[in-house]
Amino acid sequence: MNGLRLSAKAALIFFRILIYFYRLNPSRLSMHFPGNKRYNSYNEYFKSTFGCRVQKVSIDAGFTCPNRDGTTGTSGCTYCNNDAFNPSYCIPSKSITRQIEEGIAFHKIRYRRAMKYLAYFQTYSNTYAPLDQLKEIYSEALQHPDVVGLVIGTRTDCMDDEKLAYFSRLSENYYVMIEYGLESTSEQTLMAINRGHTMAQAGAMIRKTADCGLKTGIHLIFGLPGETRQEMLGRAGIISALPLTTVKFHQLQIVKGTKMALQYRDQPGIFSLFSLEEYISFIVSFIERLNPAFVIERFTGEVPPRYLESQPWSNLRADQVAVMIEEELQKRNTWQGRLWAG
Repeated sequence: MNGLRLSAKAALIFFRILIYFYRLNPSRLSMHFPGNKRYNSYNEYFKSTFGCRVQKVSIDAGFTCPNRDGTTGTSGCTYCNNDAFNPSYCIPSKSITRQIEEGIAFHKIRYRRAMKYLAYFQTYSNTYAPLDQLKEIYSEALQHPDVVGLVIGTRTDCMDDEKLAYFSRLSENYYVMIEYGLESTSEQTLMAINRGHTMAQAGAMIRKTADCGLKTGIHLIFGLPGETRQEMLGRAGIISALPLTTVKFHQLQIVKGTKMALQYRDQPGIFSLFSLEEYISFIVSFIERLNPAFVIERFTGEVPPRYLESQPWSNLRADQVAVMIEEELQKRNTWQGRLWAG
């Protein structure tokens, strides 16, 4: 694992140099991202970190969330239906090892160039359990010979100092990414969607996680009820001040079986969903204002049409939309961080 640590350090040094030259002359940064892209690409980040294509394998370990089990609430986030994004092989009754094996077999059909895998604990809050239980789950995943690290999706209120210390120790030998669902920076929106925590609490835990030397990512949803486009655009400055490694963006899609789907039927006027053209224009404007050191993992989310209450974008895949976004960046002759305040 020493080679992995060295390549990760090399990537960090590269991005620090990138920021230095950006501050000297922003106009020269446009084509200086890896792979000649106009943004800091997740695929290129993995290539520089591991030296090859790496694929995430989703795992459902049977967790829940504090806003589902009664700790902070019972109905969960208003937009959330995990069935809409959980692969068919992810069943918590299966062992972690079996899910990894089936996941690798599943991905080898589509991602034949992948040589290494990250165990991706995505469903619900994957640190919402006693530490001893977490150690058993994550140790089993890391024992698989093709798994080189962990990506752990969770909430900021499901993390504590003891768990951070454990993940920090793991990161000395493995790739470890803590991915927090933030969704919005608006206190009003966080309350409305039943997140059960505040932005102040989330920001404090994000900083603490990064201070422990852990790779830290967040997830944002654009188009939540009550938020204006200008307010969402201003979010770029807010998150750019956080010590993040990666960011994931998601256009709001109304998923069947959620409280938000009922709101959408009863109060359609409170929603302002993005058309494909509107979203491409918005996300390019957002990227221009985003810290150029952040790695963009994805621009959009994918939900199978059978789960959608709202209209899909002609069933386009996320990689197809990403190509359109790159074309818009080229058309505008702009790039990630061009308007970043620094």
